[in-house]
Amino acid sequence: MNTASATVPSRLADIVGPSNVVADPAQLAAFAIDDKKPSVSVSPQLIAEIVEIVKFARKEKLAIIATGARTKLGIGLPPRQYDIALNMTRLDRLVSYDPGDLTLSAEAGIPLHKLSAILGEHHQFLPLAAPYFDRTTIGGTIASGVDGPLRQLYGTARDYLLGMEFVTGEGVVAKSGGRVVKNVTGYDIHKVMIGALGTLGVITRINFKTFPRLLSSRAFVSTFQTLERACGMRNRVSQSHLAPVTMEIFSPGVANLFSTETASRIAPNSIPENILGGSRWIFTSGFAGNPNALARYENDLRKMAEECGAVDAAVLEGPQLASAFALKREFIPLALSFSSAATILKISVLPRQIAEALTAATREAESRHLPWVVMARGVGMIYFTILAGESSEATKQQVVQASDNILLACAALGGNATIPWCPTAWKNTLRVWGPPRADFAQMLKLKKAFDPDAILSPGRFVGGI
Repeated sequence: MNTASATVPSRLADIVGPSNVVADPAQLAAFAIDDKKPSVSVSPQLIAEIVEIVKFARKEKLAIIATGARTKLGIGLPPRQYDIALNMTRLDRLVSYDPGDLTLSAEAGIPLHKLSAILGEHHQFLPLAAPYFDRTTIGGTIASGVDGPLRQLYGTARDYLLGMEFVTGEGVVAKSGGRVVKNVTGYDIHKVMIGALGTLGVITRINFKTFPRLLSSRAFVSTFQTLERACGMRNRVSQSHLAPVTMEIFSPGVANLFSTETASRIAPNSIPENILGGSRWIFTSGFAGNPNALARYENDLRKMAEECGAVDAAVLEGPQLASAFALKREFIPLALSFSSAATILKISVLPRQIAEALTAATREAESRHLPWVVMARGVGMIYFTILAGESSEATKQQVVQASDNILLACAALGGNATIPWCPTAWKNTLRVWGPPRADFAQMLKLKKAFDPDAILSPGRFVGGI
C-alpha cells in the first residue's frame, strides 16, 4: 500500500513546478507496474531537481521508480513499495557529441530513435537496436538490460558504454567512466547499472562510443528441416572467416508472430513465403560491405547452407531487409502482443550449446502441450517464448513446471536463465530471476552501498532487492 501522504504532490511541486506533478489516479494508471500504481508522478528537467526529489523521498521513506517511455516496466518482480513515479522524459537533451571522436553524451530521457536520427546526420549510429525502438528511451534501455540483433558484431551496451552519471539513493550525484574511449579514472561502476532496473541509482546521463554507419548491407536467410541443421549452419558461419553483423535462428511457427496486424505495422514489406512459411527452422545472417564483399558473403553463405542441408535460401535487401531487421528487433513485443499469457524465458548458454538448450526447452513445453516459438541469437542468447492461450490456474501450473525444468536444464549446462516477461499474476510462483545466485551476497552489499534505505525500485530485482 502506498505511503505517500496528501501533502506529497504539493511538496514535489515546490521542486519542479505544479504543471510537472500528476496526482490524478486516472493519469497515474499509465505508470502502473504489475497493477501497482504510484500516488504521484513527477517530471523533473534538471539533475538538481532529481537530487532534491530523491532526498525528499528518502527523508519521508517514500519509494521511487524511474520511468521513461514505460515500455519495459513489466520486467522484474512487482515493486514492494511504489509511491513516486519519476518521469524522466523531460531530460531529453544531447549534452555533447563529437563526430570526429566517435563519442556522445546524452540525458537518459532522450528517445532512442531521436538519438539515432541525430547520429544518422553524421553517417554514424549506435548499435543499440533495442525492442520498442520507436518509443524507448536510452535510460530505460540501459536500465532494463535488453539486447538487440547487432549484438552479434558489436556486443552489448557494456561494450560501448563509456561512462555514466546517476543519482544514488542518498541523493548524491555520482559519475563513473568518462567521455573518451580510453578511460582509466577508476572502476567501471556504471556497468553494474546495466539491467539493474534502477535499483542502484537514477540514471541521468550516459556516454557512448558511436560507430561509422555500415556500408551496403544484405541478409541471407535459409531454412532447415531440423534444429540441429540450423545450429550446424550457425556453427559453420561462426568458425569461418566471415564476420556477420547479425545472426539468429528462428523456430517453426514464427510466421504466426510475423504475420499479425501489429507485425505489418512494424514491417510493412513482406518476407518471401518460402522463407517464413512451413514447419522449418530459419537461419538468418546480416552482412555488410562493398559490392565485392557482399558478393563473397552471399556466395560463401549459399555454399555453407547447401552443405548443411538447407531446403531454401534467399538474400534480402532494400525494403525487405529493413522489414526483416525490424521483425527480429521487435520479436519480444510481437510475442507479448500475440498472447496475453505469453511467458518469455531469457536463456544464456555457450553458442555451441544452443541446440542442447533448445532441445530441453522444447521437450518440456511440448510434453505439456504448450505452444512455443524461439529466437536464438548466434552468440548464445535464447528467447524461448511459451505462448499460453489463457492465464488459468491449470495453465499457470503447466508453465511453472515447464519453466522450472528449463531453468534446471540451463543451469546443468553452466548457463543462466531468467523469466523477464510473464503474466503479473504468475510472478509470485514463477522463478522470475532464475535459481538462487552465488553472488547474491555481493549484490546485497552493492544495494546497501548505493541505496542504503532501499527507496529505489524496491523489490523488483534479484531476490527482492
